[in-house]
Amino acid sequence: MELAEAAARAEELARTPGSERELATLRAQWDDELEAAARSADYRIRGQAFRAVGQFRFRQKLELLRRGLEDESAAARGSALIALTTLSSDHPGDVNTYRPLLNELAMRDPNAAVRRLAIACLRNGTPDRGTIQLLEGIAQDDETDRDVRDAARAVAASLLKKSRTK
Repeated sequence: MELAEAAARAEELARTPGSERELATLRAQWDDELEAAARSADYRIRGQAFRAVGQFRFRQKLELLRRGLEDESAAARGSALIALTTLSSDHPGDVNTYRPLLNELAMRDPNAAVRRLAIACLRNGTPDRGTIQLLEGIAQDDETDRDVRDAARAVAASLLKKSRTK
């Protein structure tokens, strides 16, 4: 079985109630391979590893995702963002931990898709006034890609609404 197949199986298990033990066993079996893949010279393999962290729901590998968020490859950064979005859907603290880096990616990453993914990830965090202001600024910047502006506008509105319901 390849890492991609194991990650797909882990995703299935993560969505199946009562499969926690089997998922934990799969994580233990693939722990070393996942670490090795994240250190690969090939950006495609690194990206696959970062994405697998989310599919495995491997909360112990959050620090590995930090490396993914700082990777030279836009594909690897995007995969790390997808994984962080998955992990943070139930744990807003994960986004809060990486908020400065996520804000930087949302504001300045040269790849528009990475910027949109960073913005989408910020939706899972707690409503932070600085992040809301940053997103509103992105949404109003005419020089920014339209899809990035639209994503920023939607997430800023979502975070603002979340802040008002507390």
